[in-house]
Amino acid sequence: MAAAAPGFITGARAQQNVDMEVLKNAGTPADTLPGSWLSYGHSQNETRYSALKQIDASNVSRLGLAWTYVVGAGGGNQEGTPLAWNNTIYGITSWSVVYALDARTGKQIWRWDPEVNQTAVRPRICCGIVNRGMALYDGKIYAPAIDGRLFALDALTGKPVWEARVAFPQDLYTITMAPRIAKDKVIVGVSGGDKPTRGFFDCYDAKTGRRMWRFYTVPGDPSKPFENEAMRVAAKTWGGDFYKRGGGGAVWDGIAYDPETNLVYVGTGNAEPWVQKFRGAQNVDNLYTCSILAVDLATGQLKWHYQTVPNDNWDFDSVQQLMLLNLNINGRQRKVVVQAAKDGFFYVLDRATGEFLSASPFVKVNWAVGMDERGRPMVNPEAYYDQEGVEIYPTGGGAHNWSPMSYNPATGLVYIPASYGPFLYQATEELKPGATGYVRPSGEVRHLSPSIGPMAPDGVRGGLQAWDPVNKKLVWRADGGGGIGGGTATTAGNLVFQVTNDGWFRAYSADKGEKLFEVKTGRTGMAPPITYEADGKQYVAFMGGLGRPANSVGPNDATVDFPPELFVFALDGKAEFPKPAPAPAGRGGRGPAPEQATN
Repeated sequence: MAAAAPGFITGARAQQNVDMEVLKNAGTPADTLPGSWLSYGHSQNETRYSALKQIDASNVSRLGLAWTYVVGAGGGNQEGTPLAWNNTIYGITSWSVVYALDARTGKQIWRWDPEVNQTAVRPRICCGIVNRGMALYDGKIYAPAIDGRLFALDALTGKPVWEARVAFPQDLYTITMAPRIAKDKVIVGVSGGDKPTRGFFDCYDAKTGRRMWRFYTVPGDPSKPFENEAMRVAAKTWGGDFYKRGGGGAVWDGIAYDPETNLVYVGTGNAEPWVQKFRGAQNVDNLYTCSILAVDLATGQLKWHYQTVPNDNWDFDSVQQLMLLNLNINGRQRKVVVQAAKDGFFYVLDRATGEFLSASPFVKVNWAVGMDERGRPMVNPEAYYDQEGVEIYPTGGGAHNWSPMSYNPATGLVYIPASYGPFLYQATEELKPGATGYVRPSGEVRHLSPSIGPMAPDGVRGGLQAWDPVNKKLVWRADGGGGIGGGTATTAGNLVFQVTNDGWFRAYSADKGEKLFEVKTGRTGMAPPITYEADGKQYVAFMGGLGRPANSVGPNDATVDFPPELFVFALDGKAEFPKPAPAPAGRGGRGPAPEQATN
């Protein structure tokens, strides 16, 4: 249910509504709400760049905690990106509870709980009790529930406007990604790629919640009519009874929309099962897994595709963040889509045509020895595995996972939370129902050579990488971070803010990578940062804290190790870091909701 607080910010009602023009201009010189954070990637270009510069390289060392807010019972890592508009900050918990707070004080305005049936859903979740965020458009918040629903709430009151059923957990689908707005439509995809599922993403009418079209990322049963020509083409790259095991291709993160081309860009997940011998045929590409797709918003038809990892055997999803940049490449201004993928390559494609421009390793890679001129990876034949274990670079969690990167137009650099280690692979002898066909080797493994890409310092597991997408090179690196969690944002104040999954909040100079500020939050399971302005004051905000039941007693246990909290920083903030304490009782926030922030 939703509840409005008596002290609602009535003076903020007059702030400009977020329409298509506002979203189109966000993050550009024409931005009319530069102090807001209106979408998951800040703008439809997904750059996580803010023009705010009250906090800059000269004063960032004065950052202090302004206030915190206990968001409610958790269950997994905090992965949500808050939104900020109308002097209000909006957040979402790992169990899909949405809340709205006064962005200046943290006082709760409203709170909405979709009341997910945790007992029923928990065993069906593929890859964690998480939620990465929401969308904001035309006075409404669009939020996913992990149980497969998409709902629209009134942004001022929290009251529900409509609800749509995207997928069912009974079919092993969940939703963990932030929806995106494309014109007057809402785009959202489904998780479940390590279960026997068939990936897809949907387009919904933003006003009514009516589904406009659905695009499947892999073909279904070839004895039945294909949904479109793209599926007919894809079916030729599969074999046997692959469709009985789903095929994979989940869409659980990266989406971007370009108003100029009217194309929706979507990254797709790994092939399922992981090991090719269990997918019905070997040495075939398995379209459109591990791909970047461009789909026409008006028709839902595929315009072009690029497959980063044909015949994936390593869980190398290509769902990572897609950025839309304008870059000068070889003396020519190009409108491109870029991705720092899980497989260790940084991809640059023409976003109108899909033309391959470059793919360069940004970490150590040994599963491939390079790219041919068409952009097809030259796979190291020793990287394919069966009963003998093999050590593959990059790690199975990916050189870059969901943790957001950011792009600063002043430096021309992309800031990537990267992981450097390897991963060990071995196939099972037989495929058990619902399994991936992978097992971690218990004995000796093969170590592959050669490798390509920049080497990390000995003993360093991950760090923040400043990557030049034009010159295809690493400019600077800061050790620490990596893995899955946290993320970055960058600003006109020559800053990169980084949150790491082990609880550090840091600030670096965007041009040189000098560490200018750091603080340990005392939490783990961290979400990425945003920056916003309210009443002329700039803030930095992020969530953190696992909030798992103590000793994993059960989903209704109210005692947690670290309660999930929203941390908000400002210059000269004086609040004390709260000590770990039990979160409010109840299921994912259904119990007593916190009404006041810690000031």
